[in-house]
Amino acid sequence: MAIFTYEAQELFQWLIMQEDIVVVDVRNEKDFKNFHVEAPYPFPLHNISYYEFMEDEEGSVGRIPKGSQVRIVCAKEGSAKYVAEIFDKFGYDVGYLTGGIKTWGNLLVPKLLTKGSDYELYQFIRPGKASCSYGLISGKEMMLFDPSRNIDFYLNFAKEKGCILTKTFETHLQADYIAGSRDLSARTGAIFYGNDGDFSSSKNPYTSLQDAEIHRFSQGGPDVRVLFTPGHTPGSTSFIVDEKYIISGDMMFIHSVGRPDLGGKAEEWAGLLFDSIQMIKKLDPTLMVLPAHYMDWEEANDELIFTRTLAEVLDRNKDIYGLETLESFIGFIKANMRPQPEEYAVIRLVNANLREEDEEKQEELDLGKNECAASTYAKQQAEKGAGA
Repeated sequence: MAIFTYEAQELFQWLIMQEDIVVVDVRNEKDFKNFHVEAPYPFPLHNISYYEFMEDEEGSVGRIPKGSQVRIVCAKEGSAKYVAEIFDKFGYDVGYLTGGIKTWGNLLVPKLLTKGSDYELYQFIRPGKASCSYGLISGKEMMLFDPSRNIDFYLNFAKEKGCILTKTFETHLQADYIAGSRDLSARTGAIFYGNDGDFSSSKNPYTSLQDAEIHRFSQGGPDVRVLFTPGHTPGSTSFIVDEKYIISGDMMFIHSVGRPDLGGKAEEWAGLLFDSIQMIKKLDPTLMVLPAHYMDWEEANDELIFTRTLAEVLDRNKDIYGLETLESFIGFIKANMRPQPEEYAVIRLVNANLREEDEEKQEELDLGKNECAASTYAKQQAEKGAGA
């Protein structure tokens, strides 16, 4: 059988269609544990390092059932090709991922939220980062919210839709991935909007957002209302689209809320977040929440879109939203604090335009799932202790 290559988009489609494939990741165990391919449904995934194949071809190949359709993943493609040749020698149907794991990390999957509407709102799911950005199209114009550094994707998407990018918004100064608004603005002339609470100390050429201001398209279309929701960061901002959707950034997730401890001011920012939560609880319960991140695919709906009504989000997180005093909320935050990834400090500086990194280093920083939720960490640790 001939060895073939495949792209990240093809792998994602195979996985959501539950095709009969076996994914073999040949990176070392540490890199695999930090970041690997995940999907909405269970699938066979094996971590057998490249070095194991070098030392024992037959034994390593023998760990995969004969007749399997094998899809190899590695760091930069070269090792995957080497291992694919071994599988091919043993008679397997085998292909390897073009460009390595970084292409999975940068993959964006568009999902239309507004079927039958006179405007289009898209959720761009990034499976490798468990994050979401958003695109709003009306007429021949597009606005973006929290774009990733894969700017070519957004520009090609706009071209396919026959529109131009006019505005790009950041819900906050990101710490877990490198944002794309600055580069998109430089490439297209689109206005880059950010909240002074996060961006005033940066060197970004941004335009200040104002609480409650309305952003519009040049010819009709939905209004976008700015809502300051500080807490995850001092400048955290949500955007309400057509009074039907709330792009909540890292302030509110389908499961949990955003961590207020990432800036090293847990109590101060927790107070801001507590006040924002009280405000959010008074919004229209039928608003559809559109988060910047998700914890796992269980949060997606039947169409594999990450959105729920505000009422459902409040109910799913009633152990958090039901905390009635600031003291109890701070107690919850402190109980669930855990170390943040070391690269977050560097990513903040890059996103603030206070530090430059080359393309390879940016790719390295940008890999790995987010750690932005104030989740049930304390409970998980207690359960681990009880099982020890």
